[in-house]
Amino acid sequence: MVELLAPAGNFISLRAVLENGADAVYFGLDDYNMRANAKNFSIDDLKDVSKIASEYGAKTYLCTNVILNERLAHELNDNLEAISSSEIDGLILSDIGLIEDTASHGLEAHISVQENVTNSFTLKTLKKLGAKRAILSRELSLDEIAEISKKSPIETEIFIHGAICMAISGRCFLSYGLYGRSANCGDCLQPCRKNWTLTYEEGEDNVINFSDVEDERFVVTGSDDGSYRTNFFSPKDMCMIEYIPELMKSGVASFKIEGRARSPDYGAMVTGIYREAIDSYENDPLNYHVNEEWMDELTSVFNRGFDTNFYFSTPFKTSEDNQSKYIKKDIGQVVNYYNKVKAAEIRIWDDLKIGDKIIIQGQTTGSVTHTIESMQIEGKSVDNVKKGVNVAIAIPTKVRENDFVYKLVERNVDG
Repeated sequence: MVELLAPAGNFISLRAVLENGADAVYFGLDDYNMRANAKNFSIDDLKDVSKIASEYGAKTYLCTNVILNERLAHELNDNLEAISSSEIDGLILSDIGLIEDTASHGLEAHISVQENVTNSFTLKTLKKLGAKRAILSRELSLDEIAEISKKSPIETEIFIHGAICMAISGRCFLSYGLYGRSANCGDCLQPCRKNWTLTYEEGEDNVINFSDVEDERFVVTGSDDGSYRTNFFSPKDMCMIEYIPELMKSGVASFKIEGRARSPDYGAMVTGIYREAIDSYENDPLNYHVNEEWMDELTSVFNRGFDTNFYFSTPFKTSEDNQSKYIKKDIGQVVNYYNKVKAAEIRIWDDLKIGDKIIIQGQTTGSVTHTIESMQIEGKSVDNVKKGVNVAIAIPTKVRENDFVYKLVERNVDG
């Protein structure tokens, strides 16, 4: 059975992905992971992370995947005892020098995609060093992944959904060169996502690609000022929801969702959709079919448009901006939840109506998406409520006092 591995950037996200069927979670530790700008966890939090995950029978993998200088390498090595005692299952490492020490502390050593593992010879060497698993390079095709996994003496893992970096296995110097903020140390400012302007000197040897043939991948457009603009640094997000059977037959042990810096509702939605798809295939592979609603749901949360990355050929198109159908608007907070009648009392600071879709998030609740079907004020049913009041909303899932409430507002993707 394949493992569904989901991201957790904070305790709300942790609960959200576990509630939606994650078999395992991965998360960052301050100073040692590739999402330095996310909230992350401290070493003191790790016992609580382990405890929460154990409630769901889920495994826990701590990301320590930055390029380690001498100081950070020693600090991480010194912290291995504390990490092990917190009952975390394993570490995701970008530095093979710490495999032996990690394994000696009873922790699984998983090799990061930053290591750019692209062949079975590397996997055999990693096995000798004590690694339990390797995340394969995102530049591999699905056929190559299947071949490598078949020969591998250790578990393999691949990304199936989320952001894709312009650089090989994410090893990029663009942010560092422009701003002194290193992507390889988790501090990327993502200048690649911007719209770039190209200039060039006229001459016989200069070539500009205007994508005038069918199979061109990079779109370059001319501007009135004589410059040329492109988003070719910014790939679309990976989405493999339509290819679960092909992924399942590849022999990979773990399917990974990218997104530790994204919101809890993103983690909840994406994890839930892939959980449903994987379970559907495992329960009845002969009659498996893609649910048309899956893609609709995935486009409802943050995305830059979707692509299959290098799994079948080269990426289809490029995109910079959020292509989701909705934006989240902060509109209220839970005052109380009444278990007997399954209703939440919510203090709102924006208008609500029957049919609105809301998201309720909290550290224990995780992330719950709900379409309003029934509302009451002082025991009387209402179809619309104005901001500044407390309203009771029927919701079958338990939420909790002080949980945050958001309304999903349809956005104009083209504008």
